Amino acid sequence: MKFISIGVLMIGAVLLGISSCATVPKPLAPGELRLLSMLVPEKEKIKVNIPFVVNINFEAHGEPEMRAACFYFSGDGPHCFKVMGANYGSPGTIQAQIRAKHPGPRLEGYVRYIRDGRIQSTNVISIYFSVIPQ
Repeated sequence: MKFISIGVLMIGAVLLGISSCATVPKPLAPGELRLLSMLVPEKEKIKVNIPFVVNINFEAHGEPEMRAACFYFSGDGPHCFKVMGANYGSPGTIQAQIRAKHPGPRLEGYVRYIRDGRIQSTNVISIYFSVIPQ
């Protein structure tokens, strides 16, 4: 009975250790930019070929220069747009004005930025919403 209790406790400790490691994000390298989330403020009003704003939350090591915000509409893309503004807070925010040419229910995005003198791409984030046909 004692061995069973010890075994159960050991398995529980291992599972707890694995789950805690899986939820801790990797630290940012110098100059790195990581996207956290994306929000379309007026997503219920979006129409095909009409520009709309996308807000992206991010974290960064330093203040990397952002070149473009790129998007896929349910696999169609990438379509890249100029970053309208960046606020290097905690978290930071980026705004981009984009337009949906061939929209689908899923919007995926990433940002191209300069790190160590080279253009890099961030991780990809996504949201779901519907677009009103014209």
